[in-house]
Amino acid sequence: MKKLLSKELIIGASVLLSLLILFFGIDYLKGINVFKSANYYYASYTNVAGLTQSAPVTLNGYKIGLVREINYEYDNPGHVLVEISLDKQLKVPVGTKAAIVTDMLGTSSIELRMAPETQYYEVGAKLEGETTGGMVDKLSSELMPSIMTIAPHIDSLVVALTAVTTDPALISSIKRLDNIMANLEVSTNNLNSAMKGVPMLINNANGTMSNVKEISANLTQISSALAVLSEDLKDMPLDSTMRNINRITSHLDLATEQLNSTNSTLGLLLNDPSLYHNLNNCAADVDTLLLDIKKQPKRYIPPIKIF
Repeated sequence: MKKLLSKELIIGASVLLSLLILFFGIDYLKGINVFKSANYYYASYTNVAGLTQSAPVTLNGYKIGLVREINYEYDNPGHVLVEISLDKQLKVPVGTKAAIVTDMLGTSSIELRMAPETQYYEVGAKLEGETTGGMVDKLSSELMPSIMTIAPHIDSLVVALTAVTTDPALISSIKRLDNIMANLEVSTNNLNSAMKGVPMLINNANGTMSNVKEISANLTQISSALAVLSEDLKDMPLDSTMRNINRITSHLDLATEQLNSTNSTLGLLLNDPSLYHNLNNCAADVDTLLLDIKKQPKRYIPPIKIF
């Protein structure tokens, strides 16, 4: 009997321990720390769409608690009572609002908006609940009026765009633009090929500049030599030299006159044709004599006697 009771006791203790572990595990998975002390407050809302248990409660973007429970207020129809758990160190001023904020994904959380009062709520008090529209609601409320005013003009805009896009002038302009782009591509290729010769031109220009520098240096040397020559010419006796040249010129003029005159020997030699004819006849006689000597040498050369 004692042995049987000990088994039942062990089983009961195991079941109780399992239930405790399950309870605390579920709370832990919900984000509830049962070992951390907290204060509980309440807030009433007319719409809690997107808000779930364990949803975060934030203050200036920092998580200070979570939603503990959400229950419908049957004694206050149309309202939902939300129990929130806050850090025990946090004091909530009177007039603080618990606003439901919805993000773009539709997930809601509670944001505390502290009032600047010095009096604080007691634990378990009911805060003022507030529901703010999500970003989608704001976009719809702000953009829909503008969209509704623009909608009647969309048809005319579509018709105008269709007329513009089907205009033959636009099509021809696009074709011309294609031709222009093709010509630009060809011009770019030609420019690239032309730019390839620029380094050679630069090298030639550098060589030309070096040649110009050498020519400039040579001209400088020539200029200095001309300067020295000019100094030498200044030192030369140009007056006496010119007088000698004039004297020689006068003597040449006199010799020329004598050559042209028939009163001088040289003039007779140059101007008397009889001397030419006499010399010509003499040459002819000498030629005849030489021919006769070749034909009849014995007439002119006596035979040699050999003893």
